[in-house]
Amino acid sequence: MAVVSVQGQDLVVEMEGLDKLWALKSRLTIPLANVRGATVDPGILGEPKGIRAPGTHVPKVITAGTFHHEGEKVFWAVRDAQKAVVVELADETYTRLAVEVDDPRAVVAMVEKATGR
Repeated sequence: MAVVSVQGQDLVVEMEGLDKLWALKSRLTIPLANVRGATVDPGILGEPKGIRAPGTHVPKVITAGTFHHEGEKVFWAVRDAQKAVVVELADETYTRLAVEVDDPRAVVAMVEKATGR
């Protein structure tokens, strides 16, 4: 699971527990100016993931790490699709972040408030 927060002018995504190991990252910091929006998306796990490089993918168990699909680089950290939030980015290493959070609707509302989108 990830903890998403706004710290100053940045969106910060911090991985918890073993998700740090599976995703091969412990923290991502994104300038709010590069965040295009966020949505609750429980159907995200059904989408093609692409090539894992590096990361972990066990179908119906966990998708975590960096995946390349159709020219995009997407960061994944999802086990429970019902708690998935997708953050769309511009001018960043990743084009999207798909992360599992405790309260998806609260995270989306926080991102919308912080970005004005």
